[in-house]
Amino acid sequence: MVQRSVTIGLAHGLHARPAAELARLAQAVEGRLLIRAGERAVDAASVLAVMDLALGAGDRVVLEAEGSGAEATLDEAEALLAPR
Repeated sequence: MVQRSVTIGLAHGLHARPAAELARLAQAVEGRLLIRAGERAVDAASVLAVMDLALGAGDRVVLEAEGSGAEATLDEAEALLAPR
């Protein structure tokens, strides 16, 4: 499993639209993508689970990916959560 720490860079936090985009990414990749906030870790493929984390701008999370292409998955997930 590969991990990466990311700061939420979305002005309005991780609301429905970016949560849905993250879930689509998680469902499309081989392996699993988790998002960890504090002690809670949820499957990023679940929009409701991701939204239940109630992540706002500036919150820190840890993304965890496994399977082939885990680094690329983390790159895509980071681009969604912390656009440059």
